[in-house]
Amino acid sequence: MDKRLEKRLQATSGAPIVRRQTGEGVGVAVEVRSEITGNVWKVIVANGVAVAVGDVIAILESMKMEIPVEATVSGICELRVAEGDAIQEGDLVAVIA
Repeated sequence: MDKRLEKRLQATSGAPIVRRQTGEGVGVAVEVRSEITGNVWKVIVANGVAVAVGDVIAILESMKMEIPVEATVSGICELRVAEGDAIQEGDLVAVIA
């Protein structure tokens, strides 16, 4: 992937860019991380589903507040959490490639 595109992706998403090997070559994935400590109350999308910027991936619960976790880029979502999981600030929620 073009280095300029990678920099633009990171600047617009605010999320770390991760290079990974796929069957079709080297791709770029964006990590979506938790902004709070709490529990995964509800998972909205299934693994392998295409998401767009702003789509809600999951809803976290902390101190009886519901906090949506949104996709920061468009792509295929790979979840790293399940409903009921305890989660800490900065934990990986999903990878979007």
